Amino acid sequence: MNHRTTVQRLLCAALLSATTCVHATNGYSPTGFGTTNKGLAGAGVALPQDAMAGATNPAGMVLVGDRIDLGFALFNPNRGFTADDNAASPPPPPSVPPGSYESESDLFLIPHFGWNKRLDDVSSIGILVGANGGMNTDYEEDIWRNFNNPAGTATSSTGVNFAQLFLGVPYARKLNERHSIGIMPIVAAQRFRAKGLEPFQGLSIDPTNVTNNGYDYSWGYGVRVGWLGQFTDRLSIGASAQSRLYMTEFDDYSGLFAEEGDFDVPPTVTVGLSYKVRPDVIVVADWQRIFYNTVKSLGNPNDTPITPTTLLGSDDGLGFGWNNVDIIKVGVQWAYSPKLTLRAGISHADQMFDNGEALFNVLAPATIRTHASLGMTYQIDRSSAVSVAYTRAFKEKIDGQNPNFTGPQTGSVEMDQHELEVSWAWLF
Repeated sequence: MNHRTTVQRLLCAALLSATTCVHATNGYSPTGFGTTNKGLAGAGVALPQDAMAGATNPAGMVLVGDRIDLGFALFNPNRGFTADDNAASPPPPPSVPPGSYESESDLFLIPHFGWNKRLDDVSSIGILVGANGGMNTDYEEDIWRNFNNPAGTATSSTGVNFAQLFLGVPYARKLNERHSIGIMPIVAAQRFRAKGLEPFQGLSIDPTNVTNNGYDYSWGYGVRVGWLGQFTDRLSIGASAQSRLYMTEFDDYSGLFAEEGDFDVPPTVTVGLSYKVRPDVIVVADWQRIFYNTVKSLGNPNDTPITPTTLLGSDDGLGFGWNNVDIIKVGVQWAYSPKLTLRAGISHADQMFDNGEALFNVLAPATIRTHASLGMTYQIDRSSAVSVAYTRAFKEKIDGQNPNFTGPQTGSVEMDQHELEVSWAWLF
């Protein structure tokens, strides 16, 4: 390992050690960024309210003033799967021993930080640090022990741990009294670990870099741009787009992920509006698309038989089979009093993967489609406020089968979630 790579890995490790950024909401992306935004189920590309607004739309940062927002979330994902007892008879046995399995490690702490400073009357600059997403499973046993046996026998329990952290520097500028634009260069760090996947080593172009190699680190870069326009005293419209984040490869898992360990962050686009129904009530609505299918490790299918051209780690190697996802988010905000603001929201997304992909996704059961949120902000005094948001992700189950499993064996994956986020704001 050369000196530059060592420094990069140490930097990634230092960044990621500050947070266990595990999300598995819309795929592995969070519903929103910042406590006020999460209280609206992630809607708000046209309603900037705190220093984390740049992660949704950097154009809004010029409107939020001089402030620091610091907070954390307690995230509780409940995920698991069921493997049916319907493999072919007589033996071989089913690829996954029949039964219901639940993942351990179900409580995570996710901090965030935002700072914004006006440079003059028409521009601002900020610094944002937060979780861009993640996924985690931690099963108590080696669930793949019958798969591809005796070619590979697991030596540990099965699970993965994947985390993403971003650092952004948003710059926003007013074009005139009603329109602003913004740009946020992004540096991102990732880490990944897999264990218990030895049965897949014989189906990889690089068997030694499939599993049980500890944490590997990756870093990269990209950019988010945005626009915000106020068309009437009541109506504002916003739009933002984040480029693909180009990440270095996970070399220690080059035999697991497609394109020899490539795991870029997919691009996103968001368009939305805010409408002031009356002076104390604002309704917001966003449409967002996440282009998961553009990253081969995420988008390549696994519902086709394994062949020499689809071996793990190859350009067309098996992936999670995730589709591009459209998400609709709607929220309402009520200024109940000069000190207290209340929020509620709901979001709904497309199904992440098709039924034929279900059993392979036991490592990352991204089944969630619907979220509902409640939130509030209490203004303590002129210079400080506290915000709270609670999000409930309703249980979704996807049934399916996979032709690579003996039988082919059928089953289902499922997940539901709770998240409670609290943040403190200092206005200066």
